[in-house]
Amino acid sequence: MKSTAHSEYLPITSLFIKPVDAAFVSQGKIEKEWKRLHYLSAPDYGLAKKEYEAFEALLTNRIAQLHHFPKDDSLSLDAMYCRDASIATDFGMIICNMGKRARSKEPKVQERVFKTMGIKILGSIEAPGTLEGGDVAWLDHKTLAVGHTYRTNEAGIQQLKRLLEPFDLEILVVDLPHYKGPTDVFHLMSILSPVDKNLAVVYSPLMPIAFRKELIYRGFELVEVPDEEFESMGCNVLALAPKVCVMVAGNPKTVALLRAAGCEVLVYEGNQISVMGGGGPTCLTRPLQRQM
Repeated sequence: MKSTAHSEYLPITSLFIKPVDAAFVSQGKIEKEWKRLHYLSAPDYGLAKKEYEAFEALLTNRIAQLHHFPKDDSLSLDAMYCRDASIATDFGMIICNMGKRARSKEPKVQERVFKTMGIKILGSIEAPGTLEGGDVAWLDHKTLAVGHTYRTNEAGIQQLKRLLEPFDLEILVVDLPHYKGPTDVFHLMSILSPVDKNLAVVYSPLMPIAFRKELIYRGFELVEVPDEEFESMGCNVLALAPKVCVMVAGNPKTVALLRAAGCEVLVYEGNQISVMGGGGPTCLTRPLQRQM
């Protein structure tokens, strides 16, 4: 069976998550950290555990290899959003350098886990460069889109390009707007979720015109998230396989649009684990391999 890391929609065969008990740890830790991390409010630990168990059950039923990042006392609540600290490529993992200072220790912790498991490391993003996994999305096997945001800067993008230069890949830089400013969670994947070879969920009002035109030129059909479902993460959609989508509850219009486009949509309650911290299902997962 051939596999690749260069896809956002092929069937996931191997994936990392970091459950609530390893990330939130306790209600005391939540109360200590949620304000400085800019959560909407303090999650309830008990409710969060129940939500996460249901979310993990969706993954367990569909994915052969489900790995857990361990608890680490040096990390914040945000470590649950484990996509951001690394990038998976067919040539090894790229260890990120976080744009959010409170998350600065996450990449090295992930790197240690990968090394323990014998997973190859291609390289690391070093200061002054910053790069977060939520700003990176594969458009096809040879094209990687990367958002230029408050979390991912020009120096980080240049380091990413140098790491991938030997492999004949196209790096498509997407300059994103200011929106709500440096403290907000606004990544490329806040406005883009590929769910099949030629199908993507998008929020066009915050999408650069040139990038939207590029997607259409490449043959993508765009599922347009309505304004009222953007803040509730209607655009944050994890594809477990082509047109098999996982979404946080509360976005019925987007769900209907996806189903009309031929997608199976799996919905989880995520008020505590997704909405309050601004991290949907793509943020909660670090896919390693997908079946070609």
